[in-house]
Amino acid sequence: MPDCAPPLAAPPLATPKDRAAQKAERGPFRPEVWLNARQRSSVRLAAHYFRAADVLAVAGLAVTALWLLDAADLNSLTLGAILPLATGAVAILALLRGLGLYRFGRDLAPLIHIACILGAGVLAIGAALLVGLALGRKGLGPVVPWGVAATATLTGLHALWLMLVARWRRQGALSPNIVIVGATRNAEALIERALERRDLNILGVFDDRLARSPDSLGGVPVLGGADALLTHKMAPYIDRIVLAIDAEGGPRVRDLTRKLETLPNPLTVLVDSETGRDAVLTRLASAPLAEIGQGADADRRAFVKRLQDLAIGGMALVVAAPIMAAIALAIRLDSPGPIFFRQRRHGFNQEAIVVWKFRSMRHAAADATASRQVSANDDRVTRVGRFIRATSLDELPQIFNVLTGEMSLVGPRPHAIGMKTGETESALLVAEYAHRHRIKPGMTGWAAIKGSRGPVDTEAEVRRRVELDVDYIQRQSFWLDLWIILITIPVLLGDRAAVR
Repeated sequence: MPDCAPPLAAPPLATPKDRAAQKAERGPFRPEVWLNARQRSSVRLAAHYFRAADVLAVAGLAVTALWLLDAADLNSLTLGAILPLATGAVAILALLRGLGLYRFGRDLAPLIHIACILGAGVLAIGAALLVGLALGRKGLGPVVPWGVAATATLTGLHALWLMLVARWRRQGALSPNIVIVGATRNAEALIERALERRDLNILGVFDDRLARSPDSLGGVPVLGGADALLTHKMAPYIDRIVLAIDAEGGPRVRDLTRKLETLPNPLTVLVDSETGRDAVLTRLASAPLAEIGQGADADRRAFVKRLQDLAIGGMALVVAAPIMAAIALAIRLDSPGPIFFRQRRHGFNQEAIVVWKFRSMRHAAADATASRQVSANDDRVTRVGRFIRATSLDELPQIFNVLTGEMSLVGPRPHAIGMKTGETESALLVAEYAHRHRIKPGMTGWAAIKGSRGPVDTEAEVRRRVELDVDYIQRQSFWLDLWIILITIPVLLGDRAAVR
């Protein structure tokens, strides 16, 4: 991350020639606003938030119409009065979804989008009136005013949604960030076609044969070999890796695939038959916003998981606030130093996040990189620290990480960047280690309730932790998360063998 401190002296103003040179060096595809994969995932989920706002608006207007225009006590309303408006509300929301108005794709012009909303409003009013007539003209009074208000409100909301989506698209926030491995003719053809379409952000090209590779390919800079990609600082910003190797290089394709599969980023192999075709580009650039109604896909699970984090995390913060205040006071009285301990750890897609904990060690002995993991009777741990570590109360401030979206309530526990097992960095002991980062880290998780918590002192312990984390990622669901949350407290309080 760049240093936030201001420079000592202002840099000289760049000339137009300098700016042109910098743009050429950066390549033609760089986004205006750099968002990491977690932030871009949140943008992709916007369609679900838009639809939730639409549902609340339509339902709220229906209740208001019954109350104001029927002049009736809501507790004494009959089914005949409610059913027409309920039919209209369901009809207009179903039509918006059925017409694909939450996709916000490039192929639907804004005026057509708005026209579809107006048409849906007219059809919904008609459906509500038909139901009212079928019930003997009951409940017709509020139908038309409600329908007009709902249609106007939805039109205004969707105009706002369209402006937001257009802004995100201009900034490049909706165009997938990809890197290409292989400075080949396949890659060059893909870059040339993508340059015409402008619906992908190609951040760079990596190629092991640097001696034969150009400095850039189609204006996209060549940034190093495949090994450089494994630790490159742009890794948290990459949505997908495209392997563009000539078909005759079979063994090389297999070797690179095995190497790149250790990263958390999805991998696509580009073959000759797809070169230059719109099909491969469409596949790479598809779904600018997460589509609604596509089953239990990753985007829908991510949306439900985020709502779960906000709802349960918010309630947990209210309940835990007095406990956190008492712990903060105890830490302040027990030993000199700050109340909180902050540590850089790996988050989703290997993003570096700052995780909050209550300080449990003497301030002078704090170990931000976890180069020495905690052991039994560790002399660095304070008296209060031993208690809050044994009960996992030191983790409570991570609720703030959950509410800000950097962490989730349930997920793989975030490890410190550079954490070591013995004399070796833990991430180097297991090839699949980075797969833990394919989902947000959690305050608790499958591994934690299965006994794998605290320090990992051997390669076998690292491997078991990774296996449990990957198993959770493959099985993740709302109900599994809820069960893990419910079982966490009794499991952790009953686990006296774990060293923390």
